[in-house]
Amino acid sequence: MKTMSVVDVSEVFPAVYRVTLEDGASRLATVNLDPGFSVYGEKLVRYRGREYRLWDAYRSKLAASILKGLKNLPIKPGCTVLYLGVATGTTCSHVSDIVGLEGHVYGVEFAPRVMREFLMNVSDRRRNVTPIMADARLPETYQVIPEAVDVVYCDVAQPHQAKILLDNVRLYLKDGGWIMLAIKAASIDVTREPSEVYRREIETLRKGGLKIMETLHLEPYDKAHAMVTAEYRP
Repeated sequence: MKTMSVVDVSEVFPAVYRVTLEDGASRLATVNLDPGFSVYGEKLVRYRGREYRLWDAYRSKLAASILKGLKNLPIKPGCTVLYLGVATGTTCSHVSDIVGLEGHVYGVEFAPRVMREFLMNVSDRRRNVTPIMADARLPETYQVIPEAVDVVYCDVAQPHQAKILLDNVRLYLKDGGWIMLAIKAASIDVTREPSEVYRREIETLRKGGLKIMETLHLEPYDKAHAMVTAEYRP
């Protein structure tokens, strides 16, 4: 009978772990910053005195990117992240685990219903998360970000996703900072092939001063989605 094990993969992805369960299944995980509480129904497991939250790649584009071969994860312990489109907080909660209490996540969401869930399940329970009820298309309206952030992570189901990201980058991202953009092709132009949509959004990022480092297609975890990672060099 197999026993559970946890492998620290921090050489590549700090504070991200791979858990091998008793049945031999392997899952990504983060250490739970809110012990005993499951944000979205994810399984909690204990190993050598620490509690881990299994990270579902079918519900998180960031987890899907890691499993698809991501080489650079700019979200690290101690960094500050502006997260555009937190929704109910599934991925944001794992980002909170990764950055830890020395880091901080500013979570932007516009929809009142999902923001209520985000408040209840994530930001009200974690002191390293600040909720921002606002439209990501209007970054000048944010009032609670005191300093330039290390990373802007964008997952908004809107047309002109790259432009929305760049507008936030210019106001809040430090020079040499990083972005991660989850491109949802159908939200931008349902009449065009996803590959064409990706090229157009990536070109917008390049023109805005971003050096593209990686582009990953996220199938089978998310259909017609791509994750772009880039460094800001204005």
